[in-house]
Amino acid sequence: MKQNKLITAILGIALFLVYNNSTAQSTNSSNLTAVKKAIEKTNILYFDLFAQKDTAIVNLYTDDACLLSPNMPPICGKKALEKDFGDTFAAGQVKGVKFQTGEVYGDGKGYITEEGTWQVFDPNGKLLDDGKYLKLWRATKDGWKIFRDLFNSNHKAQ
Repeated sequence: MKQNKLITAILGIALFLVYNNSTAQSTNSSNLTAVKKAIEKTNILYFDLFAQKDTAIVNLYTDDACLLSPNMPPICGKKALEKDFGDTFAAGQVKGVKFQTGEVYGDGKGYITEEGTWQVFDPNGKLLDDGKYLKLWRATKDGWKIFRDLFNSNHKAQ
C-alpha cells in the first residue's frame, strides 16, 4: 500500500514537472515569435534610414551599443556610431544593406540574440559583399534596440 502511494506521488510530481516545462516552452516560443517580428520590423526601418543616409539610424542602437566590424576596433556609443555612419554615407560607395533574420535565441525578456545573413549594395544596386551576423538586442523602455552588432564577410580578405 505504501509502495502504491509512493508510486502515485512520484507520477504526480513527474506529470507536474512535464506540464510546467511544456507551458514554459510554449510561453518562451510565443515570446520569441513576437520579438522576432519586432526585430524584423526594426530591420526594415534600418534599411530605409540607411537608404536615406539618415544618421538617425543610431537611434536603433542602445546608448552603449558597439558595432564590431571585422578588422577594426569596436565602435562604441552613439556619437561614435553617428560618425561611422556619417562617414559611410559621405563616402557614397554603399547605397543599401539587407538583413535576413534566420533565428533568434533567448527567453524574450532582457536580451535576445539574432543570427542572420547580410548583403551590401553599391549605388547602382550591385552586390558588393555578403556575410553573416549576430546581433545582441536589449529590451529598453523604447522597445528592442541593438546592443552589440557583430558581422563578417563570407569572402576571404584581399
